[in-house]
Amino acid sequence: MRGVPNVTRADALAAVRNPLDFIAARWTPEPRTVRRAALAALVMSVVIVVTGGAVRLTGSGLGCPTWPQCTDHSLTTTSAMGVHGAIEFGNRMLTYVLCAAVGWAIIAARSEKPFRRSLTRLGWAQFWIVMSNAVLGGIVVLVGLNPYTVAAHFLLSTALITVATLMWQRTREGDAAPRPLVGKAVQQLMWFLVVASVVLIGVGTVVTGAGPHAGDSRDVERIPIDWETVAKLHAVLAWIVVTLTFALWFVLKAVDAPKAPLSRTRELFLILLGQGVIGYVQYFTHLPEILVGFHMLGSCLMWIWALRVLLSLRERPDETAELPGPATESALTTA
Repeated sequence: MRGVPNVTRADALAAVRNPLDFIAARWTPEPRTVRRAALAALVMSVVIVVTGGAVRLTGSGLGCPTWPQCTDHSLTTTSAMGVHGAIEFGNRMLTYVLCAAVGWAIIAARSEKPFRRSLTRLGWAQFWIVMSNAVLGGIVVLVGLNPYTVAAHFLLSTALITVATLMWQRTREGDAAPRPLVGKAVQQLMWFLVVASVVLIGVGTVVTGAGPHAGDSRDVERIPIDWETVAKLHAVLAWIVVTLTFALWFVLKAVDAPKAPLSRTRELFLILLGQGVIGYVQYFTHLPEILVGFHMLGSCLMWIWALRVLLSLRERPDETAELPGPATESALTTA
């Protein structure tokens, strides 16, 4: 059993001055540890979206009527605020769990050897998005769940999922320049799919802002349009995304693409079908809360897999320095 090394005063000062460098100098995580840390941050970014949806669907959006405190006189929820206060305050506490997951990802990426600046930048990008969204979440409460701020809150959460997905993918590949695995036409088709998915998510926030689930039992402002009309537009966009996904899978099959892009595209297609079933059932059953919650989870999974399909169309091997071999050395000698 190894003894605990003595920490000198200089070590303590170094730890205070730059704790990440201090940890990196004394810990080298396994590559799978870095991957798991990035995956944990991604999972928590989805959890915070789903639990935030639960706050709205249970009418607990103003369970804590102010921010950053829960009430004017209490940092935490009180018994007088009931279940709505507990749900809203619980979602606020999950933000700290998300921060811990992102912090672990940053520390693991910073401590990995060799050091990969691209990973730490993606980790810090997540941190600043979380901080920005926490402030925006407070603004959402202070303006009484204004639907436009609620939509911005969700879109910023989607940006967090985007960066977390990119970091998770980058932990599983090298730092060499990306090499495409398919032709330009297939890449363009994929970008059409990505753009359509972004529009689909954006219109989904309008459906939410105009729909019946305002987030609180009190009179909350809604987007002044017919939500059923926007919901039908949302369904049309969903069918466009499904069609583009099937077309991409068909083209990848035709050009004999590698297994990874085919598998990711097939998985995305299945997620979209499941999301479509939930969407139609919730529409014709007048938006029961549980189905809306599953639809929000499906939206997160759909976007993650769309990004995974995009990233699977190229590869990034490890960067390796080319050392001169015997043949090269002899050629240099003769020259």
